[in-house]
Parts: sequence; C-alpha cells; structure tokens
Amino acid sequence: MSTTTRYQCTECGSTAAKWVGRCGQCQAWGTVEEVGAPAAGVRGPAALAPSTPAQPIDQVDAETARARPTGVGELDRVLGGGIVPGAVVLMAGEPGVGKSTLLLDVAARTADVARGPVLYVTGEESASQVRLRAERIGALRPNLLLAAETDLATVLGHIEQARPTLVVVDSVQTISASTVDGSAGGVSQVREVASALIAVAKRTATPVILVGHVTKDGSIAGPRVLEHLVDVVCQFEGDRHSRLRMVRATKNRHGATDEVGCFDLSDAGIVGLADPSGLFLSGSLTQVPGTCVTITLEGRRPMPTEIQALVTPSTLSNPRRMTSGLDSARVAMTLAVLQSRLGLTLGGQDTYVSTVGGARAQEPAVDLAVALAVASAARQRSLAEGVVAVGEVGLTGDVRSTVGIQRRLAEAARLGFRRVLVPQGGAKELRPVGDLEIWPVADVVEALAAAGTVPARG
Repeated sequence: MSTTTRYQCTECGSTAAKWVGRCGQCQAWGTVEEVGAPAAGVRGPAALAPSTPAQPIDQVDAETARARPTGVGELDRVLGGGIVPGAVVLMAGEPGVGKSTLLLDVAARTADVARGPVLYVTGEESASQVRLRAERIGALRPNLLLAAETDLATVLGHIEQARPTLVVVDSVQTISASTVDGSAGGVSQVREVASALIAVAKRTATPVILVGHVTKDGSIAGPRVLEHLVDVVCQFEGDRHSRLRMVRATKNRHGATDEVGCFDLSDAGIVGLADPSGLFLSGSLTQVPGTCVTITLEGRRPMPTEIQALVTPSTLSNPRRMTSGLDSARVAMTLAVLQSRLGLTLGGQDTYVSTVGGARAQEPAVDLAVALAVASAARQRSLAEGVVAVGEVGLTGDVRSTVGIQRRLAEAARLGFRRVLVPQGGAKELRPVGDLEIWPVADVVEALAAAGTVPARG
C-alpha cells in the first residue's frame, strides 16, 4: 500500500506537512518526528459487530467503579476515598522527595486488607535495596510480592502470574519494550509501556500506580500524552530540608482535585498527618513581637501558618527584603502599604519575613497577617494573645474579602484561638463558631488596633 510522509508532534499530536524544529501548537522543540500515513483516499476500517451491546445507562453496574481504601488516609483523601479498580495513577515528584517510600508503605498497607497479593515492580533499585527500605519502615508483608524487572514483557508476565490486587511500578521511565526502538525513558518507550500497563489494568480491573520522573522545570518527564492516558495525576511535593511532604492531584477522573494530603517523612518512614498544625506553629508560650498566625487554604483544606517578621537597622544603601515561603512581590507591596498608609519607617530597615516549618503561603489571604507581623516587629509590640488574621490588603490599605472564610474560622476555633480578624465585606454572612470572636476590619489601621499593637482610633 502506498504511503505519504507526514510529521507529528510527540507531545501534543498535531501534524504538519513538513518537518519543523518547533511545534506550532505546543511550542515544544525537537518533538516533531516523521511518521508514515495511509495515502489520501484509502478506506478506513470496516465496521464490526460489537461483542457486547450498548446498555441503558441506568442498568450499568456502578459498584465496579467504587473507590477502595488503600489504608493510607491522606492518600485516600487526595484520590477521592481510595483507588478505583482498573484505575491508573501517575505519581510524579522530584528525586529524593520520598515517592518510593510512600508507595512502598501504600503497597504494604494495601496488602494488609487485600484478598490477594500486591505486586511491587522496581526498575531503579535491586530487590535487596527495596527489602532493606521495607524493613526500615515496617513494610514487610508475606503477600507483598517484589520483582526487580526492566523488561515490559516480563512485567506483564508477573502480573498475569500473580493476579495482584494492586500493582506499583517504580518507575515507568525505567521499563522498556523490546518491540520499540529507543532506550528506556524515551518518548516512544514511555508511551508504549504506559499503554500496555493501562490496557492490562482496564482488562483485569487491577489498579496500577506508576512512578514518574520530573524534568528540571518540574513538569512530568516523557510525552505529554502520558498525562492524558492515565486516570489520576498526583504531584508529590516537598523541600528536602523539611520533613513535610504534600500530595495533590492535578487530574482526577474519580474525584476532586482540590484536596491535599500531608505526610511527615523521617528515618522511620512516612506517616500521614491528619492534623499538620504542629509543623506550622512555633508553639511558643509567650507572645513575641513580629509574629502573627493566619489560616491558609490548600485546596479545600485549612492549614494554620505562623508568619514571623524581623525588622532591623540596615548598614546597606539598599536595605534587604528577604522572604521565605511567601510571595516576595506581595510582601513588597504590603511593606509599601505599611510605609505609606501607617507611616512606618522601613526605608532604612532590613526586613525579613518567613513562615514557620517550611510552609508555603502564596495566596493573597496572608497579606493581613504579614502586615501585622511586620508592624509588630517594627514597633516592638506583641499582638494580643490568640489572634488570627485573614484578608487581602489592597494598595489603599483596605482589607479585602477572600475565599473560604467560614472554613478558616472553623479551623481557628478547633485550634483554640480566641479572635479572628476578617475583612469587613461579607462579615455579616459569617456564622459564629463556638466562643471565637469575629472582628471585621475595614483597613490595616483598624486591624492593628484590633490586634492590640496600637491604640484604637476614635
């Protein structure tokens, strides 16, 4: 059969009549490859009678799509209650963040409650190395099967032989198919390996978790189509200098993508944190100038975060403005508002603003807490005990409303705080929570008065 030559992007699938170095659709470099295509006019495949007729939607069995708990509550929270039979989950993260440790713990806990074996395929480490890690974190189980393989056909043979209730492949970039040219981790290899594992998962209703590498810019390595093929894409995040790890879903066909799972990674293994507030609060028993607590939202999950500020005289012509865990642009804007609207002298001062415990507070709702912490540090006056501040600060000094105020109030009350400063706009619709005092404030001047750093106006 005669063919014509065409060119296709391996990232987005767009086609072109001639080769180009940069795809015109996704703007990726070096992804356009030559492929053969049937000549124009060639007939497509003939229609075949389906082996299973289409069913009315109300007669389709929905129980086969019910999520089953993995035994790790924080991961189940992100997945939407558990993992669905036949689902394929892609877990991506930076090297050394703890992906293998987490999934080995997931495999062990699933083996405790599963009716069949759990298969863990490692292509990056030897079986003895994985066994030592399992011993260290307490993940040794008699029905947890371990296979050190890098050949796709052999991996599929293990799945057919063991009939597992869960398969973990660490990682998809290390498995190669002998029928496809190229080395393991290449675009063609990753696509073929993922397609074969997805086909087995759907045919046998076996859930599969794939570990994926990331590039230096944080995106998942391999073809972009990999993220479209799988059912769930999870990002495993964390600073290697901090014990906190977070899992969030960027794609989830079986649930929402606004949940976050928190984990504590230590030498003894990885543990889910149902209440991670202890990591983000200093726990100081005395009020110290330059500190203020806020409640951030990670997806739908409220997270208490302590903001600390330090203002000291500068010996430099350009004073330092250092931030950690915060949006430096928003902090600079807040400092300008304090200097312009409140008359704080910050021009000749070095200003350092940071979060506690390596938390990341990037949303605008932390502006008010930053303003109170900096003002408290500049005037060397502590805030009132038990104060929490939530709100966005505008350039005019006004405090603007933000999302999820009610959930933040509930978390503040649960942690035992006494007073929450909230934006005046929309405060009338807020419901009281226990003995928590809700103080609506219109601008930063009122907020400072309510927090106890300056005398009240009027």
